[in-house]
Amino acid sequence: MNVRQLDISRTIAVAAALIGTVSLVIGAHAALNMRALDAAKAVSTDQVTGAIGQTSRLALVIGNGHYPDASAPLTQSINDARALSSALRKNGFDVDMVEDATRDDMVRAVNRLKSRIKRDTVVMLFFGGYGVQAGRESYMLPVDAVIWKEKDVRRQGVSIDGVLEMMKEQGAKAKLVVVDASRRNPYERRFRAYSHGLAPISASDNALILTSASPGKVVDEGKGEHSVLVGEFLNNLDAQGSAESVFNKTRLAISRASEGDQVPTVSSSLLEDVHFGEAGG
Repeated sequence: MNVRQLDISRTIAVAAALIGTVSLVIGAHAALNMRALDAAKAVSTDQVTGAIGQTSRLALVIGNGHYPDASAPLTQSINDARALSSALRKNGFDVDMVEDATRDDMVRAVNRLKSRIKRDTVVMLFFGGYGVQAGRESYMLPVDAVIWKEKDVRRQGVSIDGVLEMMKEQGAKAKLVVVDASRRNPYERRFRAYSHGLAPISASDNALILTSASPGKVVDEGKGEHSVLVGEFLNNLDAQGSAESVFNKTRLAISRASEGDQVPTVSSSLLEDVHFGEAGG
């Protein structure tokens, strides 16, 4: 082999080495890009899975105490709403609390709740104040209600069944309702045919409902800081556990303490456990 052939051979060897190095670099770069893409996909999947897996919790808490037609304010209702709002926030709920709500206030609050409910939302409604049944339906009364006839109740009150139906239509994961409104109200003597207390509230489609007394029954206002229902409910809520357990323990404790004079009603159609506490589902 002469000198010229040796130079050509060296040139070819160097070129081959360079090509090999370039190929290795390109291959390594491609591998890094693939790993980066895989990592991005993993992060994206985790974010989507997390978004789907996260259960939002919303609560609308209404405490009405100052009714112009009443001889005295319902101070417990305001105290109950404030204490329950605080407890629910500690249990992971985003709470919208309204005090001494007019009808417009209540309608706006229900609409705010409606706009935020999604398919994975656990929703809770609390109402403390005066409630009246009309046409076999229970209504929450705003503080500006002017009630003289049964039709006034339907026109000026806010239907509990209607709010439940809205939650259902919005696709709420579960619906929790606590109604402390089985009180003697200042409107009962104005009706010729008056039905005491509240009408049965049907727990349709994954709902859990607690009312302070049996349908058609009324309870006297106590003298404590909180109503009997909410005081006992808060005690059991502190212990956390499933919502159904908290509701039933509240009912049993009040029934036993009153020796059957006050028997709250619990209605359930829950299809899965709902737990209080931030770690609960």
